Amino acid sequence: MYNGIGLQTTRGSGTNGYTQSNKFVIKPKTKTVLTENSISGVSRKRNKDIIEHDRKRQIELKLVVLEDKLVEQGYSDDEVAEKVNEARRILEASSPEQ
Repeated sequence: MYNGIGLQTTRGSGTNGYTQSNKFVIKPKTKTVLTENSISGVSRKRNKDIIEHDRKRQIELKLVVLEDKLVEQGYSDDEVAEKVNEARRILEASSPEQ
């Protein structure tokens, strides 16, 4: 017998006494203890590199949308590249760098 499970003795039972664990039983999760810090919602400042990366992504997204519009309107590749570069210069100058 192991942890109160199984037979006291296997004599006369017609088995070898081996007990298997139930693999399908779902064990309850341990409850997390809420502390004052987790309740108050302490927020950290965002990393400067992440903020800068997000800013650049937004600029590139606007440029890709502009490029798609210009191609749909029938501009040549040179004109599209020139207008996109001009828009990139304007967006990078106007967006606040931190």
